[in-house]
Amino acid sequence: MLSQDEIEAIAEELAEADRNHGVIERITARYPHATVEDSYAVQGVWRDKNVAAGRRLVGRKIGLTSRAMQQATGITEPDYGVMFDDTVYENGSQIAFDKFSNVRIEVELAFVLKAPLEGPNCSIFDVLRATEYVVPALEVLNSHIQLEGRTIVDTISDNAAYGGMVIGGNPMAPDAIDLRWVSALLYRNETIEETGVAAGVLNHPATGVAWLANKFHQHGSRLEAGEIILAGSFTRPMWVSKGDSVLADYGPMGTITCRFV
Repeated sequence: MLSQDEIEAIAEELAEADRNHGVIERITARYPHATVEDSYAVQGVWRDKNVAAGRRLVGRKIGLTSRAMQQATGITEPDYGVMFDDTVYENGSQIAFDKFSNVRIEVELAFVLKAPLEGPNCSIFDVLRATEYVVPALEVLNSHIQLEGRTIVDTISDNAAYGGMVIGGNPMAPDAIDLRWVSALLYRNETIEETGVAAGVLNHPATGVAWLANKFHQHGSRLEAGEIILAGSFTRPMWVSKGDSVLADYGPMGTITCRFV
């Protein structure tokens, strides 16, 4: 495992890369003995420094929720990161491309909680009872670590590759629609690139939220009322370049648009 000095040094490297929109060498290339626990420790140091600097935490993102992505990374459970208020964009936003080191888009659903959620035995039914509404969301992936050869340790350390979120469409109560059958069409510059169904997220998009509540319980914590939980992608990441427009059509749940300028 990494020493505390190494954890803090890596967290500062990632913070500097975030400020400069740069990319650093893979952590696992330099610290091959680093563990998943180390990566969450790095993320925690980075998070706490951002909170101390005045950024406001508004929610969590869950990643690696599809079986294909878990097999690709060699792990058997999702990962998670934090979301700050200045990373949330409204529908139709023009987003500064140069704010990021690289940009990929994923199609997701966001759960907005009206009550706290905690383990150890949180189920999807507990999630649905605690949810005020579910709303379409696009995740902007952004990596501050070299992509080639990257492992789960690198990704978690880098706040699970979270860069931002665009919320839009029609918010719905969790019992107003069968969330497993929510589908989406993802377009870049008026060309369809990806399609997906929300059941691809662990068979039900609320499953990842329940997993996260149970994971937090292991560390004596819980998800709080008012938090936004980005539940995981049901499409592959779509690369975006400067000047590209993005549209996601969720059918009855509406559309999300944004443009990278």
